[in-house]
Amino acid sequence: MKQHLLIPAIAAALLAFSPPALAADCYADYKAKQDNPLRLHYGVIQLSGACKEKAARREIQARIAPAGWTLLNVLSVFGPEGLQQRRANAGSYYLRF
Repeated sequence: MKQHLLIPAIAAALLAFSPPALAADCYADYKAKQDNPLRLHYGVIQLSGACKEKAARREIQARIAPAGWTLLNVLSVFGPEGLQQRRANAGSYYLRF
């Protein structure tokens, strides 16, 4: 194989086997609950996985469950531009998990 054909082939192989790119600075806001006694919270979380609502739902539930919380719903998935407007409402659950 000629060298000028080898380099693009290697690059294509590396791209094919590399993990999917994850979004940097991706966040979600969500609502969660605990039972006995009933407690609710609104939180903001930084996502490490895909920046999509379905993936966010799985990631958030996995991260809040050890603390006894159950995810009710993901309100939105957003970038860093949405952080400051949500900070006050999230209170102690701002980037907690």
